[in-house]
Amino acid sequence: MKKAYAVLLIVVLSILGACSNNEETAAPEDKKNVKEEVIDKELEEAKAKFEVLGDIPVPADNTMTDEKIELGKKLYFDPRLSGNNVQSCMSCHAPGAGYGDGMAKFIGFEGFNGPRNSPTIINSGYYDENFWDGRAGSLEEQALGPIQSEVEMNQNLDELVIELNGVPTYVEEFNKVFNDKISADNIAKAIAAFERTIVIADTAFDRYLQGEEDAISADAKDGMKLFAGEAGCISCHAGPLLSDQNYHNLGMSGDDGRFAVTGNEEDKGKFRTSALRGVAHTSPYMHDGSLETLKDVVQYYNEGGGNHSNKSELMKPLNLTDREVDSLVGFLESLSGELPKAETPKIP
Repeated sequence: MKKAYAVLLIVVLSILGACSNNEETAAPEDKKNVKEEVIDKELEEAKAKFEVLGDIPVPADNTMTDEKIELGKKLYFDPRLSGNNVQSCMSCHAPGAGYGDGMAKFIGFEGFNGPRNSPTIINSGYYDENFWDGRAGSLEEQALGPIQSEVEMNQNLDELVIELNGVPTYVEEFNKVFNDKISADNIAKAIAAFERTIVIADTAFDRYLQGEEDAISADAKDGMKLFAGEAGCISCHAGPLLSDQNYHNLGMSGDDGRFAVTGNEEDKGKFRTSALRGVAHTSPYMHDGSLETLKDVVQYYNEGGGNHSNKSELMKPLNLTDREVDSLVGFLESLSGELPKAETPKIP
């Protein structure tokens, strides 16, 4: 009996020991699960702050048709739009250069050295105002700006209309598209219609927003959390366009920016917040093209920007680690998508 009791006691103790070991083994896993739940919650909260881009807005007086888009494309690539018949819109906004020119600052009429970087036309139709300083209130107004500028294309609009009227194919196409003659207004509408087709909306990040969890990397997800949280990027790069469509001074000197348009002292050195879809295709960066890579851009913000006296209060050192900087770059790259194609058309 004593022997049987001893055996029974050993068995019971063995079972209790196994249970205890199971509990100890399970505890770290439980803790891990709790930790994962916290991380997922942070991720979902960050994700909820973003939106897909949606359809590009089209003004009621400039509806999109295939014929109008094709006419606008021909005009966009046609060097007749410059005073010396050398430069076209494409010269500074080339499809292969992210619809910019790949240079820090543009080269204008007969070699003029421009003061600013050529902004990409990717998603430009979503902006309320165009150019770095917002001097154009519509894409149509923007289309005519560089054509008339003495330092960009230097073409008189009245002379351009006369020149295009000498091209029978253009006369026929304008009549077909607008039921009207060639005019500066119709030139602007055609070019703007083409530019509204240069859209990047289907990025890896957009697919992630729509439920494709593996569309972006874990590193990019970490960058998204920083963008929407600790780094504060979303303070200005917000909404579907990832731009507040406002103007901010990031600390860079040498250009009065928005002040030249408004005359308000508080606008000195301010430039429009750039949208971010397609951003990996559009280097170099900033209004003066002074930052070569996305990592340079993130590091500039990480250091709190420059020393302009009117610098935004939002520009403060972020104290991000190298890994966090790389994660933000990974997130920006997930926003880049594929460049829209635009083959050179046959110019009449």
